[in-house]
Amino acid sequence: MNQISVESIMPVSQKKYKVRFDNGVVVELYKGDIKAFSLSEGKTLDEEQQVVFFEEFLGKRATKRAMHLLEKCDRTECEIRNKLKKNMYPEECIDIAINYLYSYHYLDDMRYAQNYVMFYNETRSKQKIKCDLQAKGVGREIINDVLEEYYQDNEMEQIKKLLEKKQFNPEGADAKEFNRVYSFLMRKGFKSSNVLKMMKKDNIYYD
Repeated sequence: MNQISVESIMPVSQKKYKVRFDNGVVVELYKGDIKAFSLSEGKTLDEEQQVVFFEEFLGKRATKRAMHLLEKCDRTECEIRNKLKKNMYPEECIDIAINYLYSYHYLDDMRYAQNYVMFYNETRSKQKIKCDLQAKGVGREIINDVLEEYYQDNEMEQIKKLLEKKQFNPEGADAKEFNRVYSFLMRKGFKSSNVLKMMKKDNIYYD
C-alpha cells in the first residue's frame, strides 16, 4: 500500500465536504471528520493512516449505514452496494460493510429471493418475478434455484385465479371488457398465448 495524498477538499453543503485523493478515491466527509484526521490539501496518508481512515473509520461508518438501510426493508447485496456508492463510500469500505452483513446473516440474497417469490407467487408470472429479481441484482443461479423450489403454481393456474378474481365471464364479455382484462394480465407478465387460451378467446377482440 503506497502513500496517498489529499488532492482537493470541496464543500458540497454547509456540513459536508467532498475529499478527493490523488489515487482517484473520492469520499464525502463532515467538517468534524476532516478536523479529526487533520485533512488538508496536500496532506499525505501513510499505510497505517490509510488503514485507520478507510478500514476502521469509513468501513465502520459504511457498515452502520448499511444496517440502517436494512432496518427499513430487506434488500439485496446489489441494492446495498448501489446505495453505499451513491453515498460516496469507496469500494473497500463497501466490501467491509457487505462482509459484515453476510457474517451475521443480515444480508442473504437467497432468503430475499425466497421471500419475494412467496409474496408474489400468486399475483405475478414466473417470468415477471424472474425479471424483478434480476433487476434487483440477484444472481441468475439463485433465481433459478428459488423459482424451481418455490414456484408451485403453473402460469395457467395463476391466470385462472386472476380471471376468477376479476369475475371475468368469457361468454358475456364484450370487446372493451376483454381488452381491459387482457391488458391487465399482460402487465402481470404472462404469455399472450396462455392468456388468450385461458380467456377462451382467439385474437378477434385484440387488434
